Amino acid sequence: MEWQFIVALVVAIPVILFPVAFLWYLNVGGLYTAVQEARKRKAARREKRKAMVEEEAAEKELVGTRK
Repeated sequence: MEWQFIVALVVAIPVILFPVAFLWYLNVGGLYTAVQEARKRKAARREKRKAMVEEEAAEKELVGTRK
């Protein structure tokens, strides 16, 4: 290979791969954000469900007690 062809490859490969790498970065970042938000929503639902179960248990204790 001639040196001009090698220089052209060295210049062209990063120019071609930069947009691909940038789009990959955006996709991975979006997936990471979506997973984090889903985990937060799941944790919030779990806490809400736990509070409701505790509240129901407290109500059941009060129903049978009369002083």
